[in-house]
Amino acid sequence: MTIQTPQAIRGTQDIFGPDAEAFGFVVETFERVRRLYRFRRVEMPVFEKTAVFSRSLGETTDVVSKEMYSFDDRGGESLTLRPEFTAGLARAYLTDGWQQYAPVKLATHGPVFRYERPQKGRYRQFHQIDAEVIGAAEPQADVELLVMADQIIKELGIAEGVTLQLNTLGDAASREAWRHALIGYFRDHAASLSEDSQDRLERNPLRILDSKDPRDKPFTADAPRIDDFLTAEAQDFFAKVTAGLDAAGVEWTRSPALVRGLDYYRHTAFEFVTDRLGAQGTVLGGGRYDGLIEALGGPHTPAVGWAAGIERLAMLVGDRAEAKIDVIVVVEDDAFIARGVAAISELRRNGLSADLLASGSPRKRFDKASKANPKAILSIGGQGVWPAPARGEEAIVNKVADILISAKTLAG
Repeated sequence: MTIQTPQAIRGTQDIFGPDAEAFGFVVETFERVRRLYRFRRVEMPVFEKTAVFSRSLGETTDVVSKEMYSFDDRGGESLTLRPEFTAGLARAYLTDGWQQYAPVKLATHGPVFRYERPQKGRYRQFHQIDAEVIGAAEPQADVELLVMADQIIKELGIAEGVTLQLNTLGDAASREAWRHALIGYFRDHAASLSEDSQDRLERNPLRILDSKDPRDKPFTADAPRIDDFLTAEAQDFFAKVTAGLDAAGVEWTRSPALVRGLDYYRHTAFEFVTDRLGAQGTVLGGGRYDGLIEALGGPHTPAVGWAAGIERLAMLVGDRAEAKIDVIVVVEDDAFIARGVAAISELRRNGLSADLLASGSPRKRFDKASKANPKAILSIGGQGVWPAPARGEEAIVNKVADILISAKTLAG
């Protein structure tokens, strides 16, 4: 009987080799930078009650209606694999008593799930880095998040060709006035709009502005702009954000068509985009969501955040080779394997990466180690000088101490 090997699920991936090194480099860079900015690390459940996402993302959005992985557990309760981090963080802020730390700066990363058509850099299980500031109403919070994102992109070495696009959605009064103007404008052209835009016209007209359908393009170009409806307070908020970015040396471009369709988004909206990933060019995006906590039953709580796909960032980083190993311990005589184990353990305890070669032809082990091109080789039990086998265990440990100094010097 032939057993058929199960295949990977469509839209998932097994990450290995240079791809895994690039993935790890993104995570390590994010972790290092978030510590510089004093963002607190959190770990979140992979699944939540479906209401967490349906309330926060909006029942009528594509994510909720088409892309969420939802299921009933054995108790009959509807649960959903997280399609993003922000809603779960907002829920935890309310249920875990994090209000006492407000304003609280949070950072996390991990897998998220969306049932959508797999394409370049986009999977049904993918991974995100995420940073949020909850409980801060000041424009400085927006600035800090954007400067942090800009630093991560630069330290990843992918800043060339990546542009920060920035817009304001105004405060609640600005947004509502703009929304009514958009409805009136698009009603006059409703018959010529795409089916999706006709569906969005009354309930979510802002989404029409970022439509990719060519039938909508002639009308979005002349649609009312938010600048015509900004209150003095909203203008002042956006001016402080842009002034902060200028002071920090972060380049940005105004993008009037950049929107967020859900009502709880306010003020700053932004995306870091590139043309190096084809049509799907956003590598990091976010904005201010001052109404989200209220949508989950909490008090009015200002907040701002962003997320970025690790796979997409890793694609920009490109293949990365594994780091060069510090020391290879070669046991050229099987009688000295125990000494080899002792030596490699000592090396690793002292912070050096090390491997042990004690299998295969004893005569070829040293040659194999040389071809691996380590920073140093420790030969045990052979004809080499590191160390002579007759000198005993104490001498081997002493020699390990000597090579530690040499290897650390080479490691620089």
